[in-house]
Amino acid sequence: MAHDIHDRAFHFAVRVCTLSDERWYRDIVRRAIASQLVGAATSVGANLSEATAAQSKPDFNAKIGISRKEVREAQWWLRLAEAVDICPRRDWSELRAEATSIGQVISAISRSARQSPNRGAENGRADSARPT
Repeated sequence: MAHDIHDRAFHFAVRVCTLSDERWYRDIVRRAIASQLVGAATSVGANLSEATAAQSKPDFNAKIGISRKEVREAQWWLRLAEAVDICPRRDWSELRAEATSIGQVISAISRSARQSPNRGAENGRADSARPT
């Protein structure tokens, strides 16, 4: 039943975004979706970066948690962008796959940090989230 409301909400968004084919309306839709997508996608990395400077394990976990939420939001915006065709002829599958992969890595970092009392934010450093 919970899945049903997610589908309904998504299809509602698609219907609103495709109400009109008028250029001015499509431009508004493109800008709104692009802005949200860019915001969520850039927040993923920004919060991972913040996690590398965490002052405590709870701080690290909070930053990683925000990154997890933002990658899920970015996935939603990617799905909507594709559904309403904001960039015609764009292949969205590569971006969706990368978002999924990044989300899986962040989830693994989060699980590892929660399971190990010494992992994640040792001496104020969150090395497990540091980019390679």
